[in-house]
Amino acid sequence: MDELPIGRRVAYWRGQRKMSQQVFADRIGRSKSWVDKIERGDRRLDKFSLLYQIAVVLQIDVAMLLNHDPERRSSPTGSYDQRELDDLRAALDRCAPAAYLGRVTGPAPSLPELARSVNHAWLTYQYARYGVLTRALPGLLRDTQAADACHSGDAGRQAASLLGQVLQIASSALRKLGDHESARLAADRSIAVALRAEDELLAGVATSRMANALLATGRARAAFEANMIMAQRLAPHDPSATDPARLSVYGSTLLQAAMAAARLGDHDGVRELLRSAEEAATHLGADRNEYWTSFGPTNVELHRAAAAIELGEGREAVDIHENRLHHRRLAGLLPERRAHHLLDIARGYLLVGETGCAGDALVEADRVAPWEIRGRPVAHELMADILRRTKGTAPALVADLATQMGARV
Repeated sequence: MDELPIGRRVAYWRGQRKMSQQVFADRIGRSKSWVDKIERGDRRLDKFSLLYQIAVVLQIDVAMLLNHDPERRSSPTGSYDQRELDDLRAALDRCAPAAYLGRVTGPAPSLPELARSVNHAWLTYQYARYGVLTRALPGLLRDTQAADACHSGDAGRQAASLLGQVLQIASSALRKLGDHESARLAADRSIAVALRAEDELLAGVATSRMANALLATGRARAAFEANMIMAQRLAPHDPSATDPARLSVYGSTLLQAAMAAARLGDHDGVRELLRSAEEAATHLGADRNEYWTSFGPTNVELHRAAAAIELGEGREAVDIHENRLHHRRLAGLLPERRAHHLLDIARGYLLVGETGCAGDALVEADRVAPWEIRGRPVAHELMADILRRTKGTAPALVADLATQMGARV
């Protein structure tokens, strides 16, 4: 297949994914005739943003469309390749309930050792080292599933909790890398496992991750409803007397509901949900990382800015970032949160026509967490937009980052 032109490569991978031309066209927002012309070579396919969108839909690395082998690097950016994502999807398939019909034999995995590995996986995610994560997750899914099958009683609940956490990490990583359906599947399975672990808070976080995947596929109403059901279930009667973990998960669920409400254009709903989340954060008192939520006063402000962008209020988002955000507290958050916020603010700057500031935000985000920028489809789309607007006159640092990302108009 190495010698095929790009249109034939699209046709090949579309066939591998068992999509008709019409289904594929619908998913990329084009006509069936447009797809047919691309696959026959009658029309050029040379915009990187469109190539990346096609790669996301086909669930392949964009390099495979460009006649390059996906890179397998061990650089600080933590890159990944398509084979590693395929391994992760296969491991996720093996976590289906039917897999438990063949009970695991042999010695039960050590729960303390597994707990240390799961904690390390969480930190790997929150430091945005997604390539390292995609290589580690298949084995960790296998080991935590084995532990879940082997243990019972209190140890069984602990094992189920560890499996549920790994499924959540997998869901978040897959969503970051553009595989939203696998992300939804992983989160859905995490909810079931969390309930077996009798951990309502773990189920709450898993619900928000599933809702994030739904939101990424355009199902904002379903995402909103899932978060609201869980928020109502977790709502504390007396926030001042509620433990930090419950407050954090409750508040985080409200923030995700606010993002779904913003996608629905519900200004009043966004305002009320952010107010409730702010109240929970005030009772919490400081930014924390209970249940790996990074919830606290600073994260509420980050979501306030992100919701404003979803509502098309770019100036409001920029004002929050420039004048109302406590930047010393922002610097204290983990890299994934900080870089994610800078990605959002780059969108905000583009909304108000400040292309230079958008480019600066991407460069800063790349400094904080390179793979949050170089590995995510949304970052490539933003860079392509910046390059279009600057018409070949992007500042040196932005142009250099675009080259490293392989981005072009």
